[in-house]
This record gives sequence, C-alpha cells and structure tokens, in this order.
Amino acid sequence: MSILDLTAVELGKKIKAGEVTAVDATKAVLEQIKALEPSLNCYVTVDEEGALKQAEEVQKKIEDGVLTGPLAGVPVAIKDNMCTKDLLTTCSSKILGNFIPTYSAEAVLNLQKAGAIILGKTNMDEFAMGSTTETSAYGVTKNPWNTEHVPGGSSGGSCAAVSANECFFALGSDTGGSIRQPSSFCGVTGIKPTYGTVSRYGLIAYGSSLDQIGPVAKDVTDCATILEVIASHDPKDSTSVKREDCDFTSALVDDVKGMRIGIPRDYLGEGLDPEVKEAILNASKVLEAKGAIVEEFDLSLVEYAIPAYYVIASAEASSNLSRFDGVKYGYRTKEYEGLHNMYKKTRSEGFGAEVKRRIMLGSFVLSSGYYDAYYLKALRTKALIKQAFDKAFEKYDVILGPAAPTTAPKLGESLSDPLQMYLGDIYTISVNLAGLPGMTVPCGKDSKGLPIGLQLIGDCFKEKNIIRAGYAFECSRGGYEAPELAEREER
Repeated sequence: MSILDLTAVELGKKIKAGEVTAVDATKAVLEQIKALEPSLNCYVTVDEEGALKQAEEVQKKIEDGVLTGPLAGVPVAIKDNMCTKDLLTTCSSKILGNFIPTYSAEAVLNLQKAGAIILGKTNMDEFAMGSTTETSAYGVTKNPWNTEHVPGGSSGGSCAAVSANECFFALGSDTGGSIRQPSSFCGVTGIKPTYGTVSRYGLIAYGSSLDQIGPVAKDVTDCATILEVIASHDPKDSTSVKREDCDFTSALVDDVKGMRIGIPRDYLGEGLDPEVKEAILNASKVLEAKGAIVEEFDLSLVEYAIPAYYVIASAEASSNLSRFDGVKYGYRTKEYEGLHNMYKKTRSEGFGAEVKRRIMLGSFVLSSGYYDAYYLKALRTKALIKQAFDKAFEKYDVILGPAAPTTAPKLGESLSDPLQMYLGDIYTISVNLAGLPGMTVPCGKDSKGLPIGLQLIGDCFKEKNIIRAGYAFECSRGGYEAPELAEREER
C-alpha cells in the first residue's frame, strides 16, 4: 500500500508510530503533484521548498514529543482565497496576481499549530464565484474521475487535489455549496460547518454573511478530526462563535438507531437526474436498515432560495470587492489618466466576466429605488427559509438529500448559460442562507462512472448529528475509493 492511499488520520498515526516520516509523506505527495498537475491543474501555487522545510521542522518536533496531535506531519492544500504569510494568494484572479500577504488566515494558523504541512494554494473559481472552477484566471481544473468533466466549484481545486492524492486533505470555503458540490463531483467528503464555527479572519471575503471555511478529505473521520483543529473562537472575527463543544470526533460511532431523518420532497422533484435520485434513496435505505427513522416531508420556500441567495451574495460581493482598486495592493493598469480612469481600467482588466456580472448585479440591487424591491425582500426571504428549517428540525435530527441535481457536467457546458449554472446550486444554497452545517459523503456512481454525493444537513451547532449519520453510512460502504488516474501514477 502506497503512502498516498492513506487517509490523513491514518498517515498521522503512522508518522507518530515512526513507520513513516513527515518528509517521506511530503516527498511522495510532491511527486504526485508533479506527475498529475499538467493534466489536472489543481494548484495555482506549489511551495515545494517551503513544504520540505516545514516537514523537516515538524518531524523534529514530533520526535521530540512537542507535536502529538492527529494531523502532525500531514501535508495539506489551502484554497487560494485564504491568506498565507509570504505565499502568493490570488483568489484565482488577475487583480491579485502579485499579492503576497503579511499574515495568515486563522484557520491556516490553527493547522500549522497542529503540525500540518502547507503544500500550496489550490485553484478555484475567481473570488469563489462559480460552480465549476472554470472562471479562474489560471486555467480550468479538471475532474480526476474524467478529465473531460469539471470538478465543481468554487473549491474545485481543493476537492480535485484530495481526490487525485495530490494532498491528504484540503481547506475549502463554502458560500453557497462551494465545498459540498465539488466534493460530490470528485467523490470526496466535505463539511461546511455552522456559520461562525471557523474564523473567517484572513479569508478573502465574497459574501460575508454566507462564507464559511471547512475541510475536504477522503472520509468522515478525517473531516471530523480536521474540523476539531480549525474550529476556534477568534476575537479578530466579529462573527466567530464561542463554542463549548467542539469534540466532533466523539460522534464517529456506527449507530443511528432512533435517529430521525427527513427527506424533502421538494429535493426529489423536477430537474433531479434519475441516477442521482436512485443513489440518494438507496443511501437513505442503508440508514433505515441501521435503525434510523426515515420519512419524506415538505420543506417550503425551496424555489425562493436561489433568487434570494444571488441577490444577497452579489450585494455583499459588490461591497467587498470595491477594495480591489489598484491603489494599495494587487494589479494596477499600465496606462491611465487620473485616479478615476485608473480605478476603471484596473477593475475592468483585473476582474473576469463572472465577477463583473455579480458586482454589477450587486450594485444594482443596492442602488436607490431597487434596494427595497430586491435586497430587503431577499433578506426577508432568508429569514423565512431559516424559519422553515427550524420547523423541520423540531421533527428531524438530520435532513438528507442530493448535493447537486446531476453528476459533474462536461467542461464548457455550464459557462455558456450562467442561469443554468446558478440553478445547479439549488440543494446547497439554503444551508448557507440559514447558517446551518452540511456535509457531502460519496454514495455511488452514475452510468458514466462519475461520483454522486449524498448531502446531510443538520441544525445549527449540531454537526455531530451529520457526522454520526455520515460515518454510519460510510461504514456500510467500505473504504475510500480513489479515481484510477490517481492509482495509475502511484504504480
């Protein structure tokens, strides 16, 4: 068995036991990156020299007994919208093509304190705006299961890198499904925690009331372990929550007896691929056979989630992205006449088409005369969606459904029709609007051999319920399955 086949937790145990060193693991994963990057393009930046230096330092600390945690010595990839001190951070945009932060995001610091080794920064949709990782200024990322298909987005680089064994786990961010949907497309596990669980300090903002950092890994055990490490109260983030109970790994028990699971009928209707529907219902039967009480119910307001989300997210983006103006950092146009012309040219040259579309939409819904008609209405809808979930969680412990209506589409298919791309987020968006935790676990493949993901949604601060349900389902499926492409390179 190759080092690369190990999960993050398994690797951590072997390093601790002295069977493998952090340097061996880092070298193995850097070799895999060199072999596969030309065909996959998961990374924007690979810090080979820095990673090997960190591995040597961490290995010494492990041997000296200073680092004893489960992730000590394990190589990780970071989505390129989280600041990393002295390492290029671009948000996959031309406008930040030369930006090297002077500090690291809190979630990254927490990983470094735990002894994880930062390999580099993964590709993403520009400023996390997109569902396919095709809007990146650094080229498209391809799906390791079939390189003619997208990996999903916006955390497509992180999910594809985990799937292809180009890292042992990764951090992603989720504004409307950006961890859960690409995890589904790439056959990996990803968690979006309750809003405020992981500090957003150092995460370059897209929609501040919706963004949340979370882990992407090979299985539920890894995700629970990583979430324990990155969850922390942070006074530097005003939305950070002080949680008493972050012992997520205690929920890793193969027992769902008496757990109440609801499946929204609205999630199984028109637009859902029959093969995806079959895999989701089969997964629910597995949990039912293990003693869970599974039933269908009506979750109202689903059809209003997408318009409400795109109004709110675009409004927040137009405000957040106004700081990129060519004055303080990032790209600046070469020739300009006066300050206003410099702003205009810098922004029109530096931002891509999808980002411009959302900035313009956001500026429009916030403008006088339209603010009440669109933005305030969207905020009211958001409150109603939260109420609908609150009502559902009075009856159910977990809500089960698909992560996406289809498996990964072919490259180029979604970009030609932005509205079609937006509709692909129908099952994930409500979770962000309501601030809930959600997780995707692989639950099968379609007739083309592309992975299908099962989405589990919990009530606020009830990550343990979805971890327990996900772990119990995973136990019935056997171990993690890597795509052939990843295996072939190892041999």
